[in-house]
Amino acid sequence: MSKEKDDNYWRERLTEEEFHVCRKAGTERPFTGEYWDTFEDGKYRCRCCGEILFSAESKFDAGCGWPSFDALAEEGVVDERVDTSLGMQRTEILCSNCGCHLGHVFPDGPTATGLRYCVNSLSVKHDPDDASD
Repeated sequence: MSKEKDDNYWRERLTEEEFHVCRKAGTERPFTGEYWDTFEDGKYRCRCCGEILFSAESKFDAGCGWPSFDALAEEGVVDERVDTSLGMQRTEILCSNCGCHLGHVFPDGPTATGLRYCVNSLSVKHDPDDASD
């Protein structure tokens, strides 16, 4: 799937909230998303294109109110870019396959990777049937 799909393409396939977060880099309120406190086995796929981005094995409770992961499902599934919105510098994460805004990655994770991929629930879909590695 191409990153070149236009807004009309995505508006037809996503809810208004999903479109705002996934295609316009919005953010859902903390502690409100579907997956912030879900810890079932499986994979987390991009809501827009279905690419596997994270494994439930890498998910942890960061106390921030958004799903948090310490590693990607595999190298290269996420692109990073500098985000200077809101008067600060952060690292935005996007699906490398379709450009869906996922959230941000921070170097303050509590595990050995030292990373915290802070993801909007609206940007991903949990796939409990894909629990194999």
